[in-house]
Order: sequence, then structure tokens, then C-alpha cells
Amino acid sequence: MFSRWASQAPSTPLPGLKALHPYFPVETELVNFIANDMTLFQLLAAFGSGCAVILSAAWLLASNVSPRLKTRDKFVVLWFCLTGAIHLFFEGYFAYNHTRMGSAQDLFGQLWKEYALSDSRYLTSDPFVLCMETITALFWGPLSFVMVYFIITSHPLRYPLQAVVSLGQMYGDVLYYATCMFDHYYKSQTYCRPEAYYFWFYFFFMNFIWIVIPGALLSESLTTTARAFKALDRISHSVQGNGSLSKPKATANGDIKRA
Repeated sequence: MFSRWASQAPSTPLPGLKALHPYFPVETELVNFIANDMTLFQLLAAFGSGCAVILSAAWLLASNVSPRLKTRDKFVVLWFCLTGAIHLFFEGYFAYNHTRMGSAQDLFGQLWKEYALSDSRYLTSDPFVLCMETITALFWGPLSFVMVYFIITSHPLRYPLQAVVSLGQMYGDVLYYATCMFDHYYKSQTYCRPEAYYFWFYFFFMNFIWIVIPGALLSESLTTTARAFKALDRISHSVQGNGSLSKPKATANGDIKRA
């Protein structure tokens, strides 16, 4: 289905229309659009370097604050630090500057314009994308950093909050895919350029990460919570059983004794 979607995008502008930008649909009007002056390599290097710094700092933080933390939990800390930074700062940047994305020439602005080659809605203040990214920045960003604290301190609310944040991330991502597919199949509106690179790497892979990892964390949260309630239920039944055995009983002569 995704292959058919990617292959159906037109590779040339419609007759009579002049493309003033590299985005699809070619007739989309972009206010004050300015082409990026940074190369793709420079943008990817800057983004990769930023991610490396965040991940390194998160690993040092987890190792120093909680030396006994399991390796798997350290990687979960890395995930929430990275995703929290992306949600709060990168996606928050878009939510705050959505009206001037076409002319933005700072690093985040040019990164968004590069990504917009796979989804031009990020340059047109699309209502769904704007609302989805705003909610993500305001809620899932800060709560991801709360998750880091909960994991490092072994807070009892770690798994409930992990389930909430992970489900929220998955829900937003599914809606993101679904709205694009709806517009493509029912409105013949395609926002991605026809080159496979933009569709499979930018649009599909980079967003699919926020389904796979949150899905695994949601499953872990539900499993751990279920085990905890099962253990609590066993303890409750055990306490009730012991209590019934120790109830005082009256003897034949009226004296009270415990069984």
C-alpha cells in the first residue's frame, strides 16, 4: 500500500503551473519562501551531533545518579531524554513558528524545510499538523523528562506514566499517517515528493520509530502493571486467609482462645 502511494505521486508539475519551490503539491503557495542555504550533509551532521550530545549526557546522568540502574533502563532513559528534547524544542519550535516556516533560515527552520520535502503541510500551517505538534510539545515533551526522573529514582508511578506517554506518542503518529493516507486516496492530495528517499526515510522510517519503541514500552508497562496487581491480589488473599484462621473462638466453658 505504501509503495503504491509513493509511486502514484506525480514527478512533474501540472501543465500551466510553475513551481516556485520544490514541495508537493506544486501549486501550494508558500509565503515568503526562501530556499535552504545549508547542504543536506550539514543539516544531517548538525542534527546527528545534537542527538549524540543529548544521548551522551543522558547516559552520564543515569550512570552517575543511579549506578545500579539496569542497562535496559539506561537505554529507556536515553530514549526519553532524546524524544523529550525533540518534542519540546524541535517540535515546539515548529508550533511556535508555524506561520514563518517558509522563510526560516536558522538550523531548526532549515531542518523542518528539509523534512517538509516529505510532508509540505509543515510549511502551510496545516490545522491537524499544528494541533498535533503543539500537543506533543506541551505534553509529551515535558512528561518525557519526568519519565527520566521516575526511572532514575525508581518512582512507583514510572510504569503508569510510561504507558500514558507511549500511548500518546503512538496515537499521534497513527493519526499522522492516517490523515496523509486519507488526503492521498480520497482527495488525490499528495504532500510528499516522488523520490523514494523522501517517502521511505523521512516520512515512513523517521515517524515509524515513534510507533515501534513506544509500542514496546507500552507493552512493558501493561505487563509490569498486571504482574504487580496479580502479586497484590495474592498477598490480599493470603492476608485474608490468615486472618480467618486466627479469629478467636469460644470454648465449651465460655473461655476465649485463638485457633
